[in-house]
Amino acid sequence: MSSEAKGGRSAQLKHTGLRPGWTTGACATAATTAAYTALLTGDFPDPVTITLPKGQTPSFALAAEELTEGYAMAGIVKDAGDDPDVTHGALVRATVRRLPAGAGVVFKAGPGVGTVTRPGLPLPVGEPAVNPVPRQMMREHVTRVAGLHGTSGDVEITVSVDHGEEIARSTWNPRLGILGGLSILGTTGIVVPYSCSAWIDSIRRGVDVARAAGRTHVAGCTGSTSEKTVVAEYGLPEDALLDMGDFAGAVLKYVRRHPVDRLTVCGGFAKLSKLAAGHLDLHSARSQVDKGFLAELARRGGADEMLTAEVAGANTGLAALQLCQAAGVPLGDLVATAARDEALAVLRGAPVTVDVICIDRAGTVVGRSAPA
Repeated sequence: MSSEAKGGRSAQLKHTGLRPGWTTGACATAATTAAYTALLTGDFPDPVTITLPKGQTPSFALAAEELTEGYAMAGIVKDAGDDPDVTHGALVRATVRRLPAGAGVVFKAGPGVGTVTRPGLPLPVGEPAVNPVPRQMMREHVTRVAGLHGTSGDVEITVSVDHGEEIARSTWNPRLGILGGLSILGTTGIVVPYSCSAWIDSIRRGVDVARAAGRTHVAGCTGSTSEKTVVAEYGLPEDALLDMGDFAGAVLKYVRRHPVDRLTVCGGFAKLSKLAAGHLDLHSARSQVDKGFLAELARRGGADEMLTAEVAGANTGLAALQLCQAAGVPLGDLVATAARDEALAVLRGAPVTVDVICIDRAGTVVGRSAPA
C-alpha cells in the first residue's frame, strides 16, 4: 500500500492539512527541563528539547527566564497549531527549587494554575491541577537532567500560566471544581487540531481506505489511548483504526452508507456516556455528561435510592462510575450497551455488527457491550 493510501490516526491527521501544536503539559515539561538545567549549570538551554510519550523530540524557544541562587524559572509560549485552543499563546512557566535528598518531585500550583477542590478527577482534592501524564513527563525529564549532572533530582516544581485564571473562565474548570486557573493537560504532548469539515472528511477517507484494504472490522476511537485498547483487544491493523475524536455521528453515518461487517466504538467512559444519551457530537462545547441519565441507568442496574441520588449529584462522570463500582452496580457496561443501542439506531438497519468499549484515563476497560 502506498504512503498516500495508508489509513489510521497519523494518516488522518496528515490528510486534514492542519498543523498540530503542543499541549500545556509539553510546554510545562520543556520549561521545567530548561529551568532545572539552569539551576544546576547556570545556563538555560535555548531552544530546549524534550521527548514526548510517543518518542517525538520537539524543541521550544524560551520566552522568559530567571535565575537566582534559590530557584530558576523558564517560560514557554504555547503554540496550539491550527487548533482553536483557548490557551494558544499563553505563557506557561515552571519555577524549579532544590529540595532535600529523598523528597522526590513535588508539584505546586502557581498563579494561573488551578487547584482540585472536588472528587471525581484524576487527581486528589487539594492537588494542583497538573494532570498525571504531564507530571510523569516532568519527573522523567528531571531525572534525566539530574543524571547528567550527578545529583538526586529532588525538586519542587511550581507551574504557572500568565492570565490563566482569566483564561480558565472560558473552560469547564470552574464547574468541575478546579479553582484558581487552568489545568496542565495532555496525554501525548501533541494538540490534534480540530476542524469539523477537515476531520469528518478524514474519517470518511479512513473508512474508504479500510474497505479498500479488505478490512471487515474497523474501530472508531476517541483518541490514542482507546486505539491502544482496541489493538490489544482485537489485534486490528493501523488501517482499520478510525480516529473519530468527538465525531461519533460522522463515523456512524458514513458506515451506514458504506458498511463493514463489524464496528467497534471505543472511548472514555464520560465521552461515551454522551453517545449513550443520544449525542452524536461528543465535544465538551456541544454536549455534556448527563448525570441524571447516568443515575437512571444506575437505578435500572440495581442502584438503591441513595446511590441513585449520589450518582445524579456526582461532580463528574468518573465520580459517578466510581460510586457504582464501589456498590457493585455495572454502570460501565450499562453505558456501553446504551451507546451500542444508540449507534445501531443511527445505522438504521445497515448490516453492521456493533460493540462498544468504555475505558478510563489509564486505558483500563470499565465497561463493554455485547456485539449486536
